[in-house]
Amino acid sequence: MNTDIPFFNARINPDGGSFDAWKSQSLLDSLEQGGLRWPSSCRSGTCRTCIGQLVSGQVHYEMEWPGLTAEEKAEGCVLPCVARPLTDVVLQDPFA
Repeated sequence: MNTDIPFFNARINPDGGSFDAWKSQSLLDSLEQGGLRWPSSCRSGTCRTCIGQLVSGQVHYEMEWPGLTAEEKAEGCVLPCVARPLTDVVLQDPFA
């Protein structure tokens, strides 16, 4: 595995497209750079407009409290506006 690659592969299920999930930025920024749509508002992890389901993969948050409860995290919820990828990721399409 090449750790020098600056991004991971990411996609949206079902058939919502794929994008490069850059290690250096949020999933939301990567989604938008890839030309994909995702609901958003505050971009700081507090309004929860962008909340989604992480089907597979791992993310991390640069902030201590990303606006998710422990239960939501355990269920695979993610806030793409403040989540950064640690691996390849698959998100559930919020519009499906």
